Amino acid sequence: MDSARTPTSPPDDVRLTAATSRALATEAVHAGRDDLAGRGLHAPPIDLSTTYPSYDSRGEAARIDAFAATGAEPDGPPVYGRLGNPTVARFETALAKLEGTESAVAFASGMAALSAVLLVRGSMGLRHVVAVRPLYGCSDHLLTAGLLGSEVTWTDPAGVADALRPDTGLVLVESPANPTLAEVDLRAVAHACGSVPLLVDNTFATPVLQRPAEHGARLVLHSATKYLGGHGDVLAGVVACDEEFAGRLRQVRFATGGVLHPLAGYLLLRGLSTLPVRVRAASANAAELVARLAADPRVARVHYPRIGGAMVSFEVHGDPHEVIGRVRLITPAVSLGSVDTLIQHPASISHRIVDADDRRGAGVGDRLLRLSVGLEDVEDLWADLDGALGERAPGAIPLREALFGAE
Repeated sequence: MDSARTPTSPPDDVRLTAATSRALATEAVHAGRDDLAGRGLHAPPIDLSTTYPSYDSRGEAARIDAFAATGAEPDGPPVYGRLGNPTVARFETALAKLEGTESAVAFASGMAALSAVLLVRGSMGLRHVVAVRPLYGCSDHLLTAGLLGSEVTWTDPAGVADALRPDTGLVLVESPANPTLAEVDLRAVAHACGSVPLLVDNTFATPVLQRPAEHGARLVLHSATKYLGGHGDVLAGVVACDEEFAGRLRQVRFATGGVLHPLAGYLLLRGLSTLPVRVRAASANAAELVARLAADPRVARVHYPRIGGAMVSFEVHGDPHEVIGRVRLITPAVSLGSVDTLIQHPASISHRIVDADDRRGAGVGDRLLRLSVGLEDVEDLWADLDGALGERAPGAIPLREALFGAE
């Protein structure tokens, strides 16, 4: 196991800000739903309308002009599904509360959300991005390939300040990083950014373990497909930020059409209500598996972040593809953050699109496996991992003896 990273328990629930008396767990249940009782409702409604009637065309024109000027959410009734949706807005309100930002803007996927951020900055002539590897493989590819006209400078966290240019529009980090779980000192990086916005991909940590805005990040990105949804049945992305940037993101969303479907917004809002419970329970399972993997002679190295969490990466001495092929309870699949445990080989799947030398240079080796730990009984999970890791070398110390000593 990485010497600087030891299994830790997720932090106790904390108050979100000094200005509110409601704790994270309370906001997770109630944010975005505060008006329901007054409307005679208990569960949030799903608004599936794509368009909305209006007999005041002059007023409609004024509201559209206002949106075109600032990107602020139109006052009054909804106008059109691409401008906004009441069900999606509930999720955005709730996520902003949990991340401690003024606003949040939801998109059809995490990559659509990142693309919108790049388009906002690019439209201002700020196409240069400073980024720290590793990132999620498709985020890496989007930047490296320049598909949106961006130019990227890759650096380590200590080199951020020196990499900035007059046309730098964004600094991008992921912490804990996908898939090595490397962590970045967010406050130090935010300081190094100066006036350039820092975007932190907070998908792995979630606001349960880390709120980057409290450390100076202006933008917080989530692939909401993962922990925020939490059940492997919704595809979405979201950016939590200040209202000024949110307005620009809404304008890009309207122009490009990367909108989130209302049913997805409903499922995400429902997912947030159990987010703290799910993250803490899965994190407890992960910490136990980390201890066992670290003591296993078939495992060369274990990666686990200081802040805890439900993601584990480990390198095996043997063939990682054979481990993938032997799991039976654990699902061999891409993605993460679901209630069930998933395993994948990053070099073959999530980071395959990254150049091999860049991938290995970022610590994504060919023997690395990434485990998204779910809510199953930890003994059942270990039994499946133990079998998947294959036969122990002759003379290897049994796991129980390695952990607890000879009886």
